[in-house]
Amino acid sequence: MTTIEWTDRTWNPITGCTKVSPGCDNCYAENIARRFNGSKAFPNGFDVTVHEDRLNQPFRWKKPSRVFVNSMSDLFHDSVSDLVLTHVFDAMEANPQHTFQVLTKRHARMRSFVQQREQQRAEYAAKFDDCPTEAMRNSPAAKHARARAAKPPANIWLGVSVENQRWADIRIPALLETPAAVRFLSCEPLLGPIDLCGPIVPGRGRPKLTYWLDGRPGWGPDQTDDRGRVFQQIEVGPRIDWVIVGGESGAKAREMDLAWATQIAEQCQHSGVAVFVKQLGIRWGKQHKDIDQFPEALRVREYPQEAAHA
Repeated sequence: MTTIEWTDRTWNPITGCTKVSPGCDNCYAENIARRFNGSKAFPNGFDVTVHEDRLNQPFRWKKPSRVFVNSMSDLFHDSVSDLVLTHVFDAMEANPQHTFQVLTKRHARMRSFVQQREQQRAEYAAKFDDCPTEAMRNSPAAKHARARAAKPPANIWLGVSVENQRWADIRIPALLETPAAVRFLSCEPLLGPIDLCGPIVPGRGRPKLTYWLDGRPGWGPDQTDDRGRVFQQIEVGPRIDWVIVGGESGAKAREMDLAWATQIAEQCQHSGVAVFVKQLGIRWGKQHKDIDQFPEALRVREYPQEAAHA
């Protein structure tokens, strides 16, 4: 179905994109679209194009699969309408047998769209509390609405591409603010070192810590003990659940320092975060995709479990 090691198949209801950061410079999808410009797959080259005939493809796939959504585009591109986004998300939710992996560089739009979608779910579920009869309040529809509003769908994983520290600092906080069962990073092409523990950001009064891999500790909701005393427990906030690492391929590939990838793998393993080293980049020669030839610290290909924190 696909040669991408961390997924089973791709689904491209949209093709085409525009560059937003250095990770886009040697875009493989653009090169493919240029080769097949004018074909049915790329009728408009690499212009953003919605393929309506593909929107319902997941309903026809019976075998449970990991599905990389929009490998040839960015789902949250400004040229993709909210209506199309809603259709794609509805199709993903309606096919829980599949796991959909959504990866974007448009972190802000992803955050706002998903936050709004989850808020609408919560508001709809809350309406059942005001129903005039107990039968309506406890109907199967009401129970389903409350269950759906309680947490994001387990089969939709949301991720951002981060190629260096600058874009990690921008995109990761937005991802952590986005409701998702699993949050992941694609550090491919990895163009510089990235500290995934989170930087110390100067703030007013004292430094502000971010906890990308371990979750930010904070106060949970009020609790009452058996004596009626109210207290708060410490809860851990959202964190990254999965990290993909890879170098760059192609004729103009920029070299990845293996120390950059090793640091990411070691940080993830220290925090118990799944890490998947995809490849080392074309500059490392024939061994760049043969995991048996990777340095020992990079011979790791793990998948995440559904996150308990949403």
